[in-house]
Amino acid sequence: MKRFFLLLGGILFLSLPANAQFNPNPVLNIENKDKKLLNYGYFLGFNRYGFKFDYKQDKGNQNTDIQVLESTGFNVGLIGELRLNEFLDVRFEPGLYYNARTLGFPGFVATEEGERDAITEVKSTYINFPILLKIGTRRYGNFKPFIVAGPSASLNLGSNEKSLDDNSSGTFRMNKWSYNYELGFGIDFYLEYFKFTPSIRGVFGLTDEIVRDNDPNSQWTGNIESMKTRGLFINFTFE
Repeated sequence: MKRFFLLLGGILFLSLPANAQFNPNPVLNIENKDKKLLNYGYFLGFNRYGFKFDYKQDKGNQNTDIQVLESTGFNVGLIGELRLNEFLDVRFEPGLYYNARTLGFPGFVATEEGERDAITEVKSTYINFPILLKIGTRRYGNFKPFIVAGPSASLNLGSNEKSLDDNSSGTFRMNKWSYNYELGFGIDFYLEYFKFTPSIRGVFGLTDEIVRDNDPNSQWTGNIESMKTRGLFINFTFE
């Protein structure tokens, strides 16, 4: 996580043209860009998805918790922005988010079959629908910092929600729809012909996403109270 923040910080600095960093009175690029009622664009980026588990019984032993191995995925999507005033915009950012997570379940015997049962790869392709309030500062030369926050709904195309098989057959099931809130920050850079925006955003699940096994005492899901998404998005926007 720390490396992601350092990476974004470096990108923000390097992306800012030299005259905008050191010239107190730079030539303003695309001066009227933010005065339009509607703006459109697209974004590309990276993500890291994880899960936050809560358990029915607090065993007080980290070795009995489900282990989550995160990986880096990719994002791509579109942007529609409605201007409210100089400082406020409402944004709709539908996008495709792909990621794979590996779960390690505790309590299985150390045999080849037990190790196979204990490890599950969860591949997810989400279509994410966030509605975000963007709160910006005044424009400083050719850049403008902002924060962004709002709710989102995610459609998981690989949820297996309706599958009759469960973990005992090697099928990990999740709810097709999940609901989240998102919070982040970024900087708009006004280049000669377009606006470029690197941003970083956290996503926090509000709803339980797991579909439990058919056996209520399942070794995989029997002790899970809830499983909610935690994620980090790094997006590069072009408008």
